[in-house]
Amino acid sequence: MASLSRINTSPMARWWRNVDRVTLICVGILIGFGYILMLAASPAVAVRIGASRDMFIFKQVCFLMLAALIVVGTSLLSVRAVRILAAVGFVLGIMATALTLVHGIEIKGARRWIALPMMSVQPSEFLKPCFAVVTAWLLTERQKRRYFPGMLISLGLFGVVLLLLKSQPDIGMLSVITTVFITQLFVDGLSLFLVAGGVGCMIAAFIGAYAVFPHVRSRVERFLHPEVGDHYQIDTALRAFGNGGLLGRGPGEGRVKDLLPDAHADFVFAVAGEEFGMIVCLFIIGVFGVIVIRALLKLLRENDPFIVVATTGLVTGFGLQAFVNMGSTLHLIPTKGMTLPFISYGGSSAMSVALTIGMVLALTRTRVNTADSQFGQSTPAFLNRRPRP
Repeated sequence: MASLSRINTSPMARWWRNVDRVTLICVGILIGFGYILMLAASPAVAVRIGASRDMFIFKQVCFLMLAALIVVGTSLLSVRAVRILAAVGFVLGIMATALTLVHGIEIKGARRWIALPMMSVQPSEFLKPCFAVVTAWLLTERQKRRYFPGMLISLGLFGVVLLLLKSQPDIGMLSVITTVFITQLFVDGLSLFLVAGGVGCMIAAFIGAYAVFPHVRSRVERFLHPEVGDHYQIDTALRAFGNGGLLGRGPGEGRVKDLLPDAHADFVFAVAGEEFGMIVCLFIIGVFGVIVIRALLKLLRENDPFIVVATTGLVTGFGLQAFVNMGSTLHLIPTKGMTLPFISYGGSSAMSVALTIGMVLALTRTRVNTADSQFGQSTPAFLNRRPRP
């Protein structure tokens, strides 16, 4: 580490001194678990579809290596560069998501993917981090320019995202982005009354989705009434946790991967529970918790409202995605096909989550001066802000 000491003023040395190394270690741990669980879960899935046993392993190794590079590369960016990257990414994400409605691959009645050589891409995955940063930029820009319509523009962009995701349909992704947006509005100073109104609209939208989309109604009814419908996947996943016990059956000894079609993706947490046990599962949950809590704790000392609102949105989306995956597997919430960050199989998910964490690391880096921030030292501390009506 001598080359990265304080006398070294190279960009990488400064980055290493100022970045949150604990979060980097946690990301490395999750990537390690992703590789181990892919070795355990994916061969059986590949054999069932008639592919090479190592197909998913090879692809996921490439995805995880690229994800690690994205985390480091994005975390090197300045705050201004993060905003520009998010704006460009959001525009491209909107265009690509709209393209899925015309030229997308239809899987289980939904058009969410675009076919590319060797893989398919889900553009809406990249909307999550980019939307969080862009809306934070718009919402806090009005502190610099009094009559800047940041709120109205943010609501308009949210409406565009809502229409696109509803048309695919992807209610789960829409729910995550809606929760991120409402959380950002609250952190930005929106009154509790209006936040409650937003939550009410969100509940009304869920009721509407329940009434309009048969697959949503089926999942909710199966969750509320366990005695009705097909519960094969959930029952199998829960038995896997029971079979694993505290210490698990051992690497490669699990059986759930032979029974569930998405054992390498949506139900990879069940594979972890059966083969490595409850203690390892709790450790994985703890790693996710450390990443989220450390980012939020850093914001308590942050004076730049943009960094506060953007980072809050980013870690909300990251934590919520992890909760939805694990909660669905444990039957705590209705089932929803959402990947476990850095662990489940999926290129779009791995790169999107890497972009999210890279942005969080870039925004929360320790800075000697505030010239890199949006507002500088003249901005009042976040905790001393007066809420806006």
